[in-house]
Amino acid sequence: MPVLLKRGMSATVEEFLLAAEYLLKEGNNDVVLCERGIRTFEQSTRNILDLNSLALIKEISHLPSIADPSHAAGRYDLVPPLGLAALAAGADGLIIEAHHKPDEALCDGKQSLTPHTLEKLMKQIKIFHLNS
Repeated sequence: MPVLLKRGMSATVEEFLLAAEYLLKEGNNDVVLCERGIRTFEQSTRNILDLNSLALIKEISHLPSIADPSHAAGRYDLVPPLGLAALAAGADGLIIEAHHKPDEALCDGKQSLTPHTLEKLMKQIKIFHLNS
């Protein structure tokens, strides 16, 4: 069964990769790493999306990695630039919150893109991939 291993907000890159190794050692070769932000002293966003870890993991691990800019930022307006930055840093994909009426969402509305904004981001991602 595939496993999406999300990095804990206080876990080091080494701890994150060791957790993945534990899963691999137990026989599951279908592991995807997910960077969703680390806790720092900064309070203007929920967490800090660790782009360094994405670039490093791409360099030292064979496992695919994705980024979750929605949960890292906690703000919809930061999701598109963080998502593009994560891809540039080496992420193989993104998890993005979307809702047709974010103001009415039962949870995570503040970090959710509207379908229109998500479509716009997807067009930017296509352009990025064509040029990289």
